[in-house]
Amino acid sequence: MAGRLIYLIGPSGSGKDSLLDAAREPLAERGGRVARRVITRSAEAAGEAAQAVSAEQFATMQAQGAFAMSWQANGLCYGIPRLVDDWLAAGADVLVNGSRAYLPQARARYPDLQVILLTVDPAVLRERLLVRGRETLPQIEERLARNAEFTTSMLAADDPSLSLLDNSGPLRKSLEKLFRLIGK
Repeated sequence: MAGRLIYLIGPSGSGKDSLLDAAREPLAERGGRVARRVITRSAEAAGEAAQAVSAEQFATMQAQGAFAMSWQANGLCYGIPRLVDDWLAAGADVLVNGSRAYLPQARARYPDLQVILLTVDPAVLRERLLVRGRETLPQIEERLARNAEFTTSMLAADDPSLSLLDNSGPLRKSLEKLFRLIGK
């Protein structure tokens, strides 16, 4: 029996990386996996347990078919290793840090995927982005507006594979909610 791809999406600063890190061990105990993304930025700046590569290395890996999924966003390249297909074929559920913009392509490749949209109260998200210090206040406000538009459009689509997960509170609570949503 094939496993299920669990496609976690949400705005920058919503806590996807923290949730993935917290889910890694308990998901493995339940027979699942968390995929490690490949990203074209330094490991120190990645903010997640990602494999950092140069743009040239990424292009080579892509040309060699190393990725099950890959996309570009915010001037960076992201890839989900092809190994996830082996895990899925072996029956493991696989949790990936996806891209909201890449969702249609992911859905075409994995029609039975489960989409989890990580949401955060806008005031909490604004504070997280300010503390992170990667963007100016106008850039943060623009990001918040884009996120609100995207969330509204996702909800309007009435997608039965979409689940919302509010990550405004303690990470432990979000992790409990995640496992309830994925049935693990």
